[in-house]
Order: sequence, then structure tokens, then C-alpha cells
Amino acid sequence: MSHHIVEVKDLQYHYPDQTPALGGVSFRIHHGESVAIVGANGAGKSTLLLHLNGYLTPTAGEVRIGDFLLTRDTVQDVRRTVGMVFQDPDDQLFMSTVFDDVAFGPLNLGLTPSEVSARVEKALETVGVAHLKKRPPHRLSAGQKRRVAIASVLSMSPDILVMDEPSAGLDPRARSQLISILQTFHHTKIIATHDLDMVVDLCERTIVMHEGVISADGPTMEIFGNDELLAVSCLEKPLRIQGCPVCSRRS
Repeated sequence: MSHHIVEVKDLQYHYPDQTPALGGVSFRIHHGESVAIVGANGAGKSTLLLHLNGYLTPTAGEVRIGDFLLTRDTVQDVRRTVGMVFQDPDDQLFMSTVFDDVAFGPLNLGLTPSEVSARVEKALETVGVAHLKKRPPHRLSAGQKRRVAIASVLSMSPDILVMDEPSAGLDPRARSQLISILQTFHHTKIIATHDLDMVVDLCERTIVMHEGVISADGPTMEIFGNDELLAVSCLEKPLRIQGCPVCSRRS
């Protein structure tokens, strides 16, 4: 299934003031992989994600999504394949009701009203907010907005789901529910996050970024077991695999 593959080759990006943000990033993600992108603030995670859907144009290098080299001519085809969930749901929710927000994408695909309605209902049910479909998005809690933002992407039936800090601002219950939702998405997932415990739950592979380049790429538990790598990358082990501080003091 080549249409699920994400391939980045020597991706470089400079901000308009010529400050470098990405310094030659390369990786390949295959169908069905769940991959985390982790790193300290300013490592380049969000900038990288914005290239996967054509929101940013590389200074150099290339992005390939399945059979498409990402260009101005192919960006619309790529966006049908890659569903992007932004860090701030308010960047994605702009219609007067939840239903209209989730219907916006399918309507732009040219689907019939009955097809759009079916997709919206399915997406809202998947994330557990079908009862909110008539609610204005600005009247929702942070967790509800996050779910609706995800539903607005799922309604497009993407083959690849890209998410930037999906658990940011969620309380423990909403976070747990989000993880359960994401576990039901069996296509390719790419998740940039500081929530390393969520990475353990969802991603078998982790890419570590540091100062705009990839410093490591491998199995998640191997990455999190490398104390030197984590220290250099300004990361700490997920809480669940850290030793008990009380027990360590006793020993």
C-alpha cells in the first residue's frame, strides 16, 4: 500500500529571517506504523509536521506521500491522504456548529449530502461526541474541542493521521479517552508530543529530534532506555519506566 508511505529526504527549512529550523531530516514511515516524534521545545517537531501536509514549503529536500512528491500541483491530493490535527483545536474549528465543522472537509470533496451526513455521524460517534453535533465549538471544553478536531479529520477518511501535541491541555480522563480513540485508528499515525507515557501506549517507533535534526530513530523502548541520548536531547524517561524515587533512596 504505497499510498500510506511517508518519505522525507534531506528536508531543510529556514524561517523568513533565514534562521534554520530543519537541517537535513530524512526518514521513511511504512503503512500501519505508529511513530512518535519527540524532542525539547524548539527541536523542530511542529515545523516538520507542517511539511507533511504542505502547510510549509521546504527550503531544500523533498517530502513524498505514497506515489505523490509533495508540490503545489499535488498538495490537494496529499491532503486527502494525510489528516492533520493541529496542536490548538481552535485553529481547526471555525464553523457555527460541531456538525458543520466536521462536515466541512467531506463537503469540499464533493460528496453528496447523505454521504457527508453519514461520515460526520460516524466520525462523531468514533470520538464519543455525537451528542454535541449542534453545539457551537466555542462552547466546548478543551477535551471536547480536541475530539471534534479529530473527528473533523477522521471524516475525511485519511490513510495517514498526523497529530501535534494531541494530549496538551487534557485532564487525565480525557487523555485516557484520547489514547483509546487513537488505538482504534489502524492506519499510519505520526504523533509529535512531549507526553512520553502516551508514546509508550501508542507508538512502537520513536524519532528523536534535537536542534532541527534527527538524533535517533528506533524502537520506542530502546530509545527510552538510552539515558545518555535522553539527557543530550533534554528529555526524561516516561514516568512509568522511571524507578521509584523512594525505593532508589533506600537502596
